[in-house]
Amino acid sequence: MGPVTGIIVFLLIWWTSLFAVLPFGHTRDDDGTPVKPNMKKKLIWTTIVSVVLWGMIFALIEADLISFREIADVMMEEDYS
Repeated sequence: MGPVTGIIVFLLIWWTSLFAVLPFGHTRDDDGTPVKPNMKKKLIWTTIVSVVLWGMIFALIEADLISFREIADVMMEEDYS
């Protein structure tokens, strides 16, 4: 995985993790708005979760356990056959 690809994958994981982490750890007002959203804590947890997930994906790709080029080649052969 190249550096640009790694950064893009990390950002995608980070944004997805943010939306997964946002609903946790706050109380709601009567109208449904968060009373104390704890955004700093949520951003830290989002970053931690993202680093762990990115590290696992990086390890899978670098160990050639998942080869997206091979998957693309197989899909292309199926399209042309």
